[in-house]
Amino acid sequence: MNKPEVVARIASTLVGLTVSFAVTYCGVKWLANALDPTKQEKQEAHKRAEEILKRIGLKNVKLTEYELCIAANLVDPLAMVTSWEDIGGLEETIEDIQETVILPFKRRDLFSGSSLLTAPKGVLLYGPPGCGKTMIAKACAKAAGARFINLQVTTLVDKWYGESQKRAEAVFSLAVKLQPTIIFIDEIDSFLRVRSSGDHESTAMMKTQFMSFWDGLITDPKCQIMIIGATNRPQDVDAAILRRMPSMFHIGLPTKEQREQILKLILEKEDVEPNLSMLEISDKTEGFSGSDLRELCRAAAIYRVREFMRSESLRSLSDEFRLNESIDSNDTQQLRPILKKDILSAVKKMRTTNHISQRLLNLPDLD
Repeated sequence: MNKPEVVARIASTLVGLTVSFAVTYCGVKWLANALDPTKQEKQEAHKRAEEILKRIGLKNVKLTEYELCIAANLVDPLAMVTSWEDIGGLEETIEDIQETVILPFKRRDLFSGSSLLTAPKGVLLYGPPGCGKTMIAKACAKAAGARFINLQVTTLVDKWYGESQKRAEAVFSLAVKLQPTIIFIDEIDSFLRVRSSGDHESTAMMKTQFMSFWDGLITDPKCQIMIIGATNRPQDVDAAILRRMPSMFHIGLPTKEQREQILKLILEKEDVEPNLSMLEISDKTEGFSGSDLRELCRAAAIYRVREFMRSESLRSLSDEFRLNESIDSNDTQQLRPILKKDILSAVKKMRTTNHISQRLLNLPDLD
């Protein structure tokens, strides 16, 4: 066999091996993706977690695969803009929360001399929806200077047996590495609801694992980790979970005076008619939550935009270019202030929609 034939056979063999390797690799990769359809989602979560850790300034912390999945729930402190000034009408509640949640993080020296002064490892915020529970949790994290893990229940769920328990463990191991840490669980009743014999085995094991590691925080006085839960159905939360959350704060619907403060806060930087009585508006909005009041003001502000656009359409009905032109910065100066009639019209409209609860439909007319 001459030299050219040998070279040709070697080249042919190498090409065959390369093709065989490529086919095998693609087949194994396809099979792995078919067996684990969440693989790509996990990889994206890992990349997101690494980016957040870099922004936070934690570059030398070694995290496991499960901890990286949980780290994707970290909130960038630069993106956390909520502060106590953004929450209106809850001064007494905020003061109690500051003493219970913020002081243990800021003044550890005050809580180290007595076993009675240990900081609570669990805080529950409960009350009707839209009253500021989530805002309070974010303001707590910002004021305390703590890492904030906005824990999503879907992060803990995995199709493989035993994986959910490992992720539940990773929540606490990650919090320990990043402490001081606040773990926030919104709608905690959907995750740690009352246990029953009908619960799926994996769900029951995950809850048990979560509570077991939670107890570990309670027995470690030096651990700067706090779990804050929010719910509008506290009766559905498991009794064992409520025992682990000794500090409970009811965030109820705002009173008339509180609604006045919230309206002032919302409309503080808006153009409103002179001498608009916030007290009168608050009297007309009995039963409204904080989010209802914000939506009310937004709807009232829209009325002036509609009026402006209609007047523009009438003046330039034949000018198609003007009709299709968007409002520029000079046009916005022509918008009239928000009037009392706008807010009252928005109140009537909201009472007949699903933005507020059914009980408001039975309130007396505004006339």
